[in-house]
Amino acid sequence: MTAVRSSPARLAMGVVVLIFTLAGAAAAEVTRLVVTARQDVLGGDYEKLAGTVELELDPAHPANVTIVDLDRAPRNARGRVEASADFMVLRPRRSPRGSTALLEVSNRGGKAALPYFNRASWTLDPTADRDFGDRFLMRQGLTVIWVGWQFDVPREDGLLRLRAPIAGGGPQPIEGLVRSDWTVDAPTATLPLAHRNHVPYPVADPAHADNVLTVRATRLGPREVVSRDRWRFARMEEGRLVDDPTQISLAGGFERGKIYELVYRARDPAVVGIGLAAVRDVVSFARYDARAPFPVTAAVGLGISQSGRFLRHFVYQGFNTDEAGRKVFDGLLVHTAGAGRGSFNHRFAQPSRDAHRFSAFFYPTDIFPFTGRTQTDPETGRADGLFARSRPEHVPKIFFTNTGYEYWGRAASLIHTTPDGRIDAPPLPNERIYHLAGGQHFVGGFPPPDAPRSGDVYRSNPLDFLVTLRALLTRLVEWVADGRTPPPSAYPTLSTRTLVSIDALKFPAVRGLKAPAVIHQAHRVDYGPDWGAGIITREPPGVGAPFPALVSQVDADGNEVAGVRGVELLAPLATYTPWQLRGGQGSDAGELVDFLGSYVPLPRTDAERERAGDGRVSVERRYADKSVYLVTVRRAADSLARAGLLLREDIPGVLQRAEQHWDWIMRR
Repeated sequence: MTAVRSSPARLAMGVVVLIFTLAGAAAAEVTRLVVTARQDVLGGDYEKLAGTVELELDPAHPANVTIVDLDRAPRNARGRVEASADFMVLRPRRSPRGSTALLEVSNRGGKAALPYFNRASWTLDPTADRDFGDRFLMRQGLTVIWVGWQFDVPREDGLLRLRAPIAGGGPQPIEGLVRSDWTVDAPTATLPLAHRNHVPYPVADPAHADNVLTVRATRLGPREVVSRDRWRFARMEEGRLVDDPTQISLAGGFERGKIYELVYRARDPAVVGIGLAAVRDVVSFARYDARAPFPVTAAVGLGISQSGRFLRHFVYQGFNTDEAGRKVFDGLLVHTAGAGRGSFNHRFAQPSRDAHRFSAFFYPTDIFPFTGRTQTDPETGRADGLFARSRPEHVPKIFFTNTGYEYWGRAASLIHTTPDGRIDAPPLPNERIYHLAGGQHFVGGFPPPDAPRSGDVYRSNPLDFLVTLRALLTRLVEWVADGRTPPPSAYPTLSTRTLVSIDALKFPAVRGLKAPAVIHQAHRVDYGPDWGAGIITREPPGVGAPFPALVSQVDADGNEVAGVRGVELLAPLATYTPWQLRGGQGSDAGELVDFLGSYVPLPRTDAERERAGDGRVSVERRYADKSVYLVTVRRAADSLARAGLLLREDIPGVLQRAEQHWDWIMRR
């Protein structure tokens, strides 16, 4: 590797600029690495590098032909398409595992690996010792890599971003339809076109007839067109409306509980699919280019929620083989992705858009196929599978982990059933499926916030599945690095009658808590005749028949019976639901809240139970006293550790949290 430029002046200020030119390499997808920050962390045990990676892509190469509109992007003198991305790497000075990479696919530009696995605080720039928590990933000797893959992340300092070219291809710019939708939680006068404060596609012509705003009351309800003279592309500024191609305003305001949907015409689409190639090529660079400043010999990918869906998409579209025909990832931990993929490689794609029961409707997220196995959709006759486009020898070892929320809100049962929901579809030898029973999409705080709540029903779920994830990541790295067989899959199945429809759920009587009557479903969706080429021409799309969505059966406490049951369920003090209803008086009252579950402490005494008409056994009936409870917890923790689902080092913390839980329950 050749350092082309080093700036002594910047070195004196504590900033180093190193440019590594790599264009001489065969099939050099990473052409240059600009390191703008390089420093020791953790007392010199690790080194942090950050900067920009520059890429070149050959549109004619078979590994790149699936990138939509890459052939319509500007090219350099070598006929290549250029792009660049932010990156950060934490590199061990000494690596006991032979430098296995853990590349976390950034969720909307952020970094979650250290909070999730190291129990660290959230930060975009881990530097101080406290930013690394208990150093769990560092103690594994992992090289932790982040690279920007998303072009439209919010305009905030520190977020990882992909700088992708605009697709052109002629004297006329490319135009097409874009859709935005909103479920309004409180009345408002204006709404942004983008999802979650991301960078939107501006409207091309505010007066164009293709720009249509509708409103409806329910997910599949009839749309009512909002008269064009009632709304405009504008934002509120100092009490008055100002024209703005990235926001809309409605006379009289947008109403709570309604679904608003805007279809509009935009131009100049980014080549969004380059994000898939950026992840592929950075991992390939670290693995196979001797000049990489963070060399690794194996690679594991981590994706959480949106970025878990990204990894499912990555494998589905064959990106686990690089331009030189080499394997990219050896293993993947795909967490809380449900059955989804996403808007990661089509014209005018919006990568942040997801899918839930009552938000972000019918984007190309939960679409067939859902399983690694190739299956046939009985409605369409189409046969497909997540690995159908991958070279067999390049299919990675994969852990799919989902909480209960993903079964209710993200159609997760489809990853292990036939498309008609009638037969179990066991995972392939390279797959493991772990259902983290009782959890919501992320771990809620404990003690749970006192407001908002309804009686004893707390509107968040503090079940801690992160201790399970720490063990599972360890098992995955062992599987990849040493060939050690991981624990068997654990998830609800039809054959054991633990996977059921929502109307078969045997939820107990709990005051103030009623099981949902609705569930998120994936549908067959028609985006128009050009969808096969990655171009949406029908907005809103045509919505066809749904795929069945099933959930884990529950026990007499209302806790899920299947999957990995942590100590909270093996030694219960509460009911942990992975769902929560919106409530209120509107038509949306019975709909699901995105991401969140509920938490309901058990009645402490039989007298409490009788007063509340509670169907659950009281705490005093279960445990003679606190010491008996803690013995039960210890036995549960030991059994999980023996199964490889809890690390021995985490047992003291699990016991401490259980004791805190008991004390809080008893003095409420």
